[in-house]
Amino acid sequence: MSKIICRCEEITEDEIIEAISNGARSVTEIKKFTRAGMGLCQGRTCRKSIERILARETGRKVEDIGISSYRKPVRPTKMGSMK
Repeated sequence: MSKIICRCEEITEDEIIEAISNGARSVTEIKKFTRAGMGLCQGRTCRKSIERILARETGRKVEDIGISSYRKPVRPTKMGSMK
């Protein structure tokens, strides 16, 4: 049983490794292949794990992977608070 890396989208380590074997070479490409990092937390929980897996599987250093982007989670906001 493979470890779940992205809890929001229920993406496993095996699915991330498969995306890398199919040509994903950045965190953004892994997102496109698997949706990892696209859930409610927008990668805040899994981004570092995805970067470490990508580095390990491609033989690069984590610092060479590059900064992955993520969006702020959307939350309901009262109109009066936006002054």
